[in-house]
Amino acid sequence: MKDRIWVAIHPRGSETRVLATEGSGPPLLKARLASHPWHQRALPTLLEALALWQSRQVHAVLVAGDGDGTSVTSLCPDLAAEYARTPLYTLEVVEGRRRPPRRSERIEGLGDFRDLRQLLLFQVAR
Repeated sequence: MKDRIWVAIHPRGSETRVLATEGSGPPLLKARLASHPWHQRALPTLLEALALWQSRQVHAVLVAGDGDGTSVTSLCPDLAAEYARTPLYTLEVVEGRRRPPRRSERIEGLGDFRDLRQLLLFQVAR
């Protein structure tokens, strides 16, 4: 499935983690961003930029934890509107569970992204 970029976005209390890969390959992008974007178009613009940069469609999943939709709606207030599906990207909300970190999966300064990688692998297999 290297014809698209897979992105997992996980908002939580103090930060939003982003992981982008091409299929099951190595990460293209790992980021720890502010918990809430400054502008409501930040997330759609980020996904569009990835698609334009890599010249591939982006399939993104936004992780909603424990039924709390407040972080999801603050990241993407227009989720139900036309911004969820464009020619450059698709965005869907999934329920995620946090797994304990494994030392071998850490990158100094960024921390654990294993749970997002697992989520992306599950999405690619669908």
